[in-house]
Amino acid sequence: MLKGTLDMMILHTLVLGDAHGHTIATIIERSSGDVLQVEQGSLYPALYRLEDRGWLSSYWNPTENNRRAKFYRLTAAGRKQLLRETQRWQRITRAIGMVMGEALQGGES
Repeated sequence: MLKGTLDMMILHTLVLGDAHGHTIATIIERSSGDVLQVEQGSLYPALYRLEDRGWLSSYWNPTENNRRAKFYRLTAAGRKQLLRETQRWQRITRAIGMVMGEALQGGES
Protein backbone atom coordinates (compact mmCIF):
# COMPACT_ATOMS: atom_id res chain seq x y z
CA MET A 1 0.00 0.00 0.00
CA LEU A 2 1.08 3.57 -0.56
CA LYS A 3 2.22 5.43 2.53
CA GLY A 4 -0.72 6.87 4.43
CA THR A 5 -3.42 4.89 2.66
CA LEU A 6 -3.93 2.45 5.54
CA ASP A 7 -4.47 5.36 7.93
CA MET A 8 -7.00 6.90 5.56
CA MET A 9 -8.86 3.60 5.14
CA ILE A 10 -8.97 3.03 8.91
CA LEU A 11 -10.40 6.52 9.45
CA HIS A 12 -12.95 5.97 6.68
CA THR A 13 -13.97 2.59 8.09
CA LEU A 14 -14.71 4.15 11.47
CA VAL A 15 -17.08 6.69 9.91
CA LEU A 16 -19.49 3.74 9.85
CA GLY A 17 -19.19 3.33 13.64
CA ASP A 18 -16.94 2.05 16.39
CA ALA A 19 -15.07 -1.19 15.71
CA HIS A 20 -12.27 -3.35 17.02
CA GLY A 21 -9.14 -4.14 15.03
CA HIS A 22 -10.27 -7.42 13.50
CA THR A 23 -13.51 -5.85 12.26
CA ILE A 24 -11.63 -2.87 10.79
CA ALA A 25 -9.31 -5.21 8.86
CA THR A 26 -12.24 -7.33 7.65
CA ILE A 27 -14.19 -4.30 6.42
CA ILE A 28 -11.18 -2.98 4.50
CA GLU A 29 -10.50 -6.39 2.96
CA ARG A 30 -14.13 -7.09 2.00
CA SER A 31 -14.81 -3.61 0.66
CA SER A 32 -11.74 -3.94 -1.59
CA GLY A 33 -13.03 -7.20 -3.03
CA ASP A 34 -10.31 -8.98 -1.02
CA VAL A 35 -7.62 -7.27 -3.09
CA LEU A 36 -6.19 -5.49 -0.04
CA GLN A 37 -4.98 -7.62 2.86
CA VAL A 38 -4.44 -5.86 6.17
CA GLU A 39 -1.72 -7.49 8.24
CA GLN A 40 -1.86 -7.24 12.03
CA GLY A 41 1.75 -6.06 11.98
CA SER A 42 0.60 -2.98 10.06
CA LEU A 43 -2.91 -2.51 11.47
CA TYR A 44 -2.20 -2.26 15.19
CA PRO A 45 0.76 0.15 14.93
CA ALA A 46 -1.45 2.32 12.68
CA LEU A 47 -4.29 2.24 15.21
CA TYR A 48 -1.93 3.22 18.05
CA ARG A 49 -0.41 6.00 15.91
CA LEU A 50 -3.85 7.39 14.99
CA GLU A 51 -4.89 7.29 18.63
CA ASP A 52 -1.68 9.08 19.68
CA ARG A 53 -2.45 11.82 17.15
CA GLY A 54 -5.93 12.27 18.62
CA TRP A 55 -7.72 11.05 15.51
CA LEU A 56 -9.11 7.98 17.30
CA SER A 57 -10.17 7.24 20.84
CA SER A 58 -10.54 3.76 22.28
CA TYR A 59 -12.33 1.81 24.98
CA TRP A 60 -12.61 -1.82 26.07
CA ASN A 61 -15.86 -3.70 25.41
CA PRO A 62 -17.02 -7.27 24.80
CA THR A 63 -17.17 -8.42 21.18
CA GLU A 64 -20.06 -10.29 19.58
CA ASN A 65 -18.28 -13.48 20.78
CA ASN A 66 -18.26 -12.10 24.33
CA ARG A 67 -14.48 -11.62 24.29
CA ARG A 68 -12.93 -8.42 25.58
CA ALA A 69 -11.50 -6.22 22.81
CA LYS A 70 -10.32 -2.67 22.31
CA PHE A 71 -12.80 -0.70 20.21
CA TYR A 72 -11.83 2.41 18.28
CA ARG A 73 -13.92 5.51 17.66
CA LEU A 74 -13.30 8.33 15.19
CA THR A 75 -12.84 11.72 16.91
CA ALA A 76 -13.77 15.14 15.53
CA ALA A 77 -10.08 15.69 14.76
CA GLY A 78 -10.07 12.33 12.97
CA ARG A 79 -13.00 13.41 10.79
CA LYS A 80 -11.11 16.56 9.80
CA GLN A 81 -8.00 14.51 9.04
CA LEU A 82 -10.05 12.08 6.95
CA LEU A 83 -11.34 14.99 4.88
CA ARG A 84 -7.77 16.26 4.33
CA GLU A 85 -6.52 12.76 3.44
CA THR A 86 -9.43 12.14 1.08
CA GLN A 87 -8.79 15.40 -0.76
CA ARG A 88 -5.07 14.58 -0.98
CA TRP A 89 -5.87 11.07 -2.27
CA GLN A 90 -8.19 12.48 -4.94
CA ARG A 91 -5.47 14.88 -6.15
CA ILE A 92 -2.91 12.09 -6.29
CA THR A 93 -5.16 9.61 -8.13
CA ARG A 94 -6.22 12.33 -10.58
CA ALA A 95 -2.55 13.17 -11.27
CA ILE A 96 -1.60 9.50 -11.70
CA GLY A 97 -4.57 9.05 -14.02
CA MET A 98 -3.38 11.95 -16.15
CA VAL A 99 0.11 10.51 -16.36
CA MET A 100 -1.14 7.02 -17.16
CA GLY A 101 -3.63 8.37 -19.68
CA GLU A 102 -0.85 10.23 -21.48
CA ALA A 103 1.37 7.16 -21.34
CA LEU A 104 -1.37 4.95 -22.77
CA GLN A 105 -2.24 7.44 -25.51
CA GLY A 106 1.43 7.83 -26.40
CA GLY A 107 1.90 4.05 -26.54
CA GLU A 108 -1.00 3.52 -28.95
CA SER A 109 0.61 5.29 -31.90
